Amino acid sequence: MTTPASGRTPTTARSSQPLLHQRGPLIQDFGTVKQFPLGLTADARRYSCQRLTRVLADTQMLYHLYKKYHWLMRGATFYQLHLILDKHAGEQLELVDALAERVQTLGGVAVGDPRHAAELTSVPRPPDGVEEVPAMLSRLLEAHEIILTEAHDAAARTVENGDDGTKDLLVSQVIRVGELQCWFLAEHLVDTPLVRADDVHH
Repeated sequence: MTTPASGRTPTTARSSQPLLHQRGPLIQDFGTVKQFPLGLTADARRYSCQRLTRVLADTQMLYHLYKKYHWLMRGATFYQLHLILDKHAGEQLELVDALAERVQTLGGVAVGDPRHAAELTSVPRPPDGVEEVPAMLSRLLEAHEIILTEAHDAAARTVENGDDGTKDLLVSQVIRVGELQCWFLAEHLVDTPLVRADDVHH
């Protein structure tokens, strides 16, 4: 091999062309946990990941429901509901990220593909078309209750395994955010007039 005048050995030719269409073997299967030095047993971490995965899949569906109904709002309260549903969607997206990061922190594999989440969720699929506004809001409340029921039970069970971090996430974020959003939604379903006729004085 000829040595250039600089005295350096020639290196392999490089290219700026991306190496496309790559595939590879799985390096961790879904549903497994790798060993992390967290002071928690593998069984405790595996159980927490299983419970978090359910909440994560449901929360992803709730996020998409909020976005769907944010676009499809109708009627006199369109603007108000259009804004609040988008705000709630943003808060749910933050929860999706927090839940996924907790699964990863415990050594698991977070659900990242919406098609995978759709296979795991307990939230019913809504019609593809447009329902009346009260029906859309009711579906959001029902999805919230599914998540809150799961989160309450999961928080109690995971803390029994010593997983205070998962319990804190479920209580301080998932449950508290969900309860507040339910309050805002439910109050829009109260059938009450703005004023009472007998209170009007002439």
